Amino acid sequence: MVNITYDDSGDLNWFDPDSGEVVVYNLGDIAWVISAMALVWIMIPGVGFFYSGLLRRKNALSMIFLSVAVLAVVSFQWFFWGFSLAFSETGSAYIGDLKYFALKGVLERPSIGSTRIPSILFCIYQLMFAAITPMLAVGAFAEHARVAPILVFVFAWSTLVYDPIACWTWNSNGWSFVLGGLDFAGGTPVHISSGTAALAISVYLGRRRGYGTERLAYKPHNTSYVVLGTVFLWFGWFGFNGGSALSANLRAVQACIVTNLAASVGGLTWMFWDWRLERKWSAVGFCSGAIAGLVAITPGSGFVGTPAAVAYGFLAGTFCNFATQLKFIFGYDDCLDIFASHAIGGVIGNILTALFAQRSVAGFDGFTVIPGGWFDHHWIQLGYQLADSTAGFSYSFVMTSIILWIMHFIPGLRLRCSEETEVLGVDDAELGEFAYDYVGLDAELGAHLPHSGTGPGGIGADVPALGAVGGGREPQHTHSHVQLGNRDSSSESGEKAS
Repeated sequence: MVNITYDDSGDLNWFDPDSGEVVVYNLGDIAWVISAMALVWIMIPGVGFFYSGLLRRKNALSMIFLSVAVLAVVSFQWFFWGFSLAFSETGSAYIGDLKYFALKGVLERPSIGSTRIPSILFCIYQLMFAAITPMLAVGAFAEHARVAPILVFVFAWSTLVYDPIACWTWNSNGWSFVLGGLDFAGGTPVHISSGTAALAISVYLGRRRGYGTERLAYKPHNTSYVVLGTVFLWFGWFGFNGGSALSANLRAVQACIVTNLAASVGGLTWMFWDWRLERKWSAVGFCSGAIAGLVAITPGSGFVGTPAAVAYGFLAGTFCNFATQLKFIFGYDDCLDIFASHAIGGVIGNILTALFAQRSVAGFDGFTVIPGGWFDHHWIQLGYQLADSTAGFSYSFVMTSIILWIMHFIPGLRLRCSEETEVLGVDDAELGEFAYDYVGLDAELGAHLPHSGTGPGGIGADVPALGAVGGGREPQHTHSHVQLGNRDSSSESGEKAS
């Protein structure tokens, strides 16, 4: 029986047999962090819907599926050893040990994150951060990677990349934490690590079929999904940043205020930058800017005042917008602009936190004490933030590349899919299911297949259907000679004509 009682106010009391003291857990704090945990959970399928809407429809389901599959893989990894590697108190400055292997001993004791909540609550809250981070990076696999190896990659990446960076950032033994780095909710562990991993994945996989041609110059197939995913992310980010206070207090409220403001300014800024080019008010542009603003404010959300959120949103909406052109300059195929939005946005957020962090804002919770940033004349804070950002950036890129190339030479774990899968679509080739219905394939693969009232390939069909030949979003209405299986459309037409 757990040694738990309730006092007259209804708060949870735990008697520590080692120290002889009573630890008090306020039920309001517990309730808020449980709610924040659920809010961050909804962000994970939100990423899936956001990514899905930006892709071609023949790959739409794969990203939604991966969002929940990645959550499942990381949930097991976190139980198995992830939480211990990140947050065991007896670990090193780089990575934890296996003190909490299989969550042994993780229950009612005060958490390493805050003595105001029990360890088991901190564990499941941090699980959501651990799960959304690889999902952000997995978007770089879109449209040209195999599903099963992706899930193996996620387990390995969470262990070798996310857990060490989370340890050095948030564990009380971590080198960046001890140095004095400020990262309230995951600028480096979540965004820089995932964005840089996406860059490494893009470089490793190479370009998709048709890169540089009109076949890949497509617009998002479902803008409603893009908006829906943004709504889930924006909604959940209140738990992401506000919940990181680990208590229902004024600091949590302040984090929510700056989160909403940075997202709003970021969305408007990106939208206006896009308007100057096409004179169109882009919903996708607004959503991209809102997420850039959310990414940037993440590390500083518990340290900066409300006016600073305007600067976070504007600078993130500007720099992340222009950073989307880097893929054309350097020739890598990051189809969802993950590096531009998350890695660049995370670096911007870390740097701005060095400038705008205030000890008075951190003290909104009544007990946190920091030297502050440049607003408090603590000039060295910029050096700390740059060191943390550079370490996270370089470590994630190098280690992700190592994981990818090791898997490359293990039979069955090579990540790049075949050209046939790219043409057919990952949904059909890997999942055997579709985001919408079978009609979507008519436009993609109906070219030169016998067509009847029952659709392409129907019994008794004798009319060749026209459709896309090589994976473009729109059908290519040509009569080119294309071999599909054992049928040649040109010879078949000739036989019928004769």
